[in-house]
Amino acid sequence: MGELETPRNGVNMKQLVSFVIPCYRSAQTIGRVVKEIDAAMKKLSGYAYEIVLVNDASPDDTFDVIRRLCEGRKDICGVNLARNFGQHAALMAGFRQARGDVVVCLDDDGQTPADEAGKLLAKLEEGYDVVYAKYTHKRHSFFRNFGSRVNELMTRIMLGKPKELYVSSYFAMRRFVAQELIRYENPYPYVIGLVLRATKKIANVEVTHREREIGTSGYTIGKLLGLWFNGFTAFSVKPLRIATVIGVVSACAGFLYGIYTVVKKFLNPAVPVGFSALMASIVFFCGLILLMLGIIGEYIGRIYISMNNSPQYVIRECVDERDAER
Repeated sequence: MGELETPRNGVNMKQLVSFVIPCYRSAQTIGRVVKEIDAAMKKLSGYAYEIVLVNDASPDDTFDVIRRLCEGRKDICGVNLARNFGQHAALMAGFRQARGDVVVCLDDDGQTPADEAGKLLAKLEEGYDVVYAKYTHKRHSFFRNFGSRVNELMTRIMLGKPKELYVSSYFAMRRFVAQELIRYENPYPYVIGLVLRATKKIANVEVTHREREIGTSGYTIGKLLGLWFNGFTAFSVKPLRIATVIGVVSACAGFLYGIYTVVKKFLNPAVPVGFSALMASIVFFCGLILLMLGIIGEYIGRIYISMNNSPQYVIRECVDERDAER
């Protein structure tokens, strides 16, 4: 892990690493995460670092803790969002505050090992643009693990993620990738989708995953469903194509069933045409139509919201005493 040979000011200097951490209900954990980053980066002589903490309108006193962490530190920036915009919007807010040559994203609960950030940085030095941490054994709850599997399937089918690539909330990326990501200014950002369309030079590196010591995950079933739906409607037209295929298959099935009914009645006039079968078919196909209309409506709704310039996030307050030189 060496120094930059041709840095921005023309002399040898350390690479700056920006740690971006979205925070929600982490008043009791974020201090320890910051201490762990401090300890880990002291061991990496080739890097300087800064920390960007984004409070996603947490209902506890998370931002008060962040404000105290910023006191007397010129390498920590605290951002307070006006309302809860979600983890990915909070990441985007952090990316726009980051100044580093490399941006590292991790969780606020201590489950992602900040002391193993050197592994991600070393992998980047091999020529990759983005490196995702891969957990040998995840310590999430059954609910979160199930959500991760669904997210894995969705990103592979809808966004074209390589099957062998593992994506997580702990990753490092080069400056140009972060700059490409923040060009996206619409609401409903989906960071994984933005990364996958920015570069294909992505790798994994194995790290440990810890048990959650305090609190529970901020992801509810509603938030997870919203995240998945956002992922495949904001960055893929495959749902529309799937809707078209389902529509064609359903129409063909209905047509064939109609022919079958006519032929059956013609060959055996005594066989009654079942009213229940007719109603079942009507309900089934009407349900499919409503489903497809719902998907199309979701796309139209998002276009409408984007045209109305709905904000990706709103910053209420920013505490930043970092040196203005960089």
